[in-house]
Amino acid sequence: MARKSDTKRQHILSVAAQAFQELGLERTTMSEICARVGGSKATLYNYFSSKEELFFEVMNRSTEAEFEAVYSAVDPSTEDIASSLRNFGERLLGILYSPRVRANRHLAISASGHTQLGRVVYERGVQRGQKLVSDFLREAMGLGKLRQADPVVATKHLYSLLEAELIDRFLFQLLGEVSEEEIKLIADRAIDVFMAAYGFGGGK
Repeated sequence: MARKSDTKRQHILSVAAQAFQELGLERTTMSEICARVGGSKATLYNYFSSKEELFFEVMNRSTEAEFEAVYSAVDPSTEDIASSLRNFGERLLGILYSPRVRANRHLAISASGHTQLGRVVYERGVQRGQKLVSDFLREAMGLGKLRQADPVVATKHLYSLLEAELIDRFLFQLLGEVSEEEIKLIADRAIDVFMAAYGFGGGK
């Protein structure tokens, strides 16, 4: 039964992805998706509570494996915590500033004022990722790899530092392609500052 349910869910996601691609977020309705999938609207809502949730899952399906790889790469027990954070930073920025994720982030931001998409992305994407990093930092602090501090605040600082050189141009859609070399340098500078604040011996 579970396999059948998952197969149905994946079918809905595939159909919805095609509808969103053809019609866009605004013009796609749950009724339209239901008509394409077949069956009742109640069944559709059993899988996804709203169009915004469904759209998020469509977006998330294409990048979930990449994000999992990013967050699973950090090891709080490593001797070189700065190197682990640099690796994390490079990987995270590489995904966040890839063309596909940039487009999805812009869409979520632009739709936030009049739909629930922004809230869904924030709660299921942003907060989820930040909790994983917060747990990592908390453990690293407990192991004496970083100084004791509020890991939630430290996580906010880490994310802000990593995006500091790109976020303004991104928000105003003035950002061109970001090369791997640029991302590496940005991550290096961000982690230097982070380690100066939260480490015991400065940056590199």
